[in-house]
Amino acid sequence: MTDLLPDLDHAHFLRRAFAVAEQARQGGDHPFGCILVDAQGQVVLEQGNGFTAEGGDMTAHAERLLATRASKRFPPAVLASHTMYTSAEPCAMCAGAVYWSGIGRVVFGQSEHSLKEMTGNHPENPTLDLPCRTVFAAGQRPVAVIGPLLEAEAAALQQAFWNESKTSES
Repeated sequence: MTDLLPDLDHAHFLRRAFAVAEQARQGGDHPFGCILVDAQGQVVLEQGNGFTAEGGDMTAHAERLLATRASKRFPPAVLASHTMYTSAEPCAMCAGAVYWSGIGRVVFGQSEHSLKEMTGNHPENPTLDLPCRTVFAAGQRPVAVIGPLLEAEAAALQQAFWNESKTSES
């Protein structure tokens, strides 16, 4: 499978996913974002978190929404050569969606463990501390994983949002 995956500029594409996360935040949503890059290095899809945009849907994570859109647009054999760049490590639900869609590689910024430490038991983000590598390892096809990368930049996207959110709950 690794023969299908191109060498890409991970920092460049992660920062693009960070920009999508910031756009989601500016639009009133949780600051998560991801992009899908094809084997030629072209961004073919981008997706911000959809919690607010989807009417409070707790499952409207950016990665799950992008994987669903990708699986409707491309067959798994094509997605095997695509890379998802995401601001934060896919949770167990999102990792399952990535696996089922056929996406071949995930590159993430902030780890799920780091996110959980930052957000605590927030009702809008009850983070599972379950690495996506563990989810993918239970599958029958490989999904390459790279990350965390640029974790401090990725965490900065989250820190202010969840601090503000905790303050507004008080």
